[in-house]
Amino acid sequence: MEKRLSRTEMLFSLGFLFMLVLAVAAFFYGVKVGAEKTETKYQPMKHLQGDANQVTAYQQQDLVSFYHTVFLPQREFQNEWHASLNRLRTGQATNPKSTFKDLEKLASEKYAQAGEAAMPALSPLLVQSQVNALKSLKLFEQAAARMASSANNKQAQLLLKELADDAFYQQAIQHAGLGQQQYYDAMLKWSASMNADIPSDYEMPQVMEIGVWKQLPLTVKNKLMSDQLAARSVLPNYYPQDLSTRVDEFIATGEAARMKIRTVTAVVDLLLGTKAVRSGDFAASKATLYSKELLPQLPFFFPESNS
Repeated sequence: MEKRLSRTEMLFSLGFLFMLVLAVAAFFYGVKVGAEKTETKYQPMKHLQGDANQVTAYQQQDLVSFYHTVFLPQREFQNEWHASLNRLRTGQATNPKSTFKDLEKLASEKYAQAGEAAMPALSPLLVQSQVNALKSLKLFEQAAARMASSANNKQAQLLLKELADDAFYQQAIQHAGLGQQQYYDAMLKWSASMNADIPSDYEMPQVMEIGVWKQLPLTVKNKLMSDQLAARSVLPNYYPQDLSTRVDEFIATGEAARMKIRTVTAVVDLLLGTKAVRSGDFAASKATLYSKELLPQLPFFFPESNS
């Protein structure tokens, strides 16, 4: 037979449940109040942190430091990479395994060298550029190791063909181009901070008429040419300013008009397709074409001051 609760037991049970509900409600109320107090306490700091994340600065000294500590080591490796592959291609190097072993070692050394630099957090493009430079060097090291391990009894031409199709090599080129692109973007932002007439951001439209290009400052042109090289996954032994110079010369000599070329992209395609750009093109024409242009004091813009 089922036993019923007495009146006293019933009241006790209801009172206990009521107190439990009050305790739970008080707990959650306390959590809510505490959270609101904490948020109020740290709101000014949160606001300041948000503002700090939006502040960026690109000082010339940072651009120069990046050049010597990150960009130059990577460029030295790329120059040796080009020279070594050319020796293999022309038969001047007869031991492909040794050549790729040397490149593997050099990539490792330059990776360590470029990794020592500490880029300022207020210059995020330089931070990102360093990361991509390091990724590129590590991928070059891995690509060279793969070629060295498969070099036994293979002709140099066959190895070079395998290299062109190697995923590590292709990614190495992509990261190298992206890192260079970010460095030249940082130069553009520096020039904009020095001259209010220069935009801090500029993207090439799908169709850029030659007339528009001719009106652009050199730092904008260089940034656009670094974009073009990165988009094409080109690893040249020249700089974006060399390509800018050849585009300007091609237009200035009337070649573009004679060939009825109307867009900058078409000029770039022609120059790259005919291998008409050389390292040193900018330096050779700087005095006549760019004597009044605003440029950061970097060695590849002012080689005369480093001689």
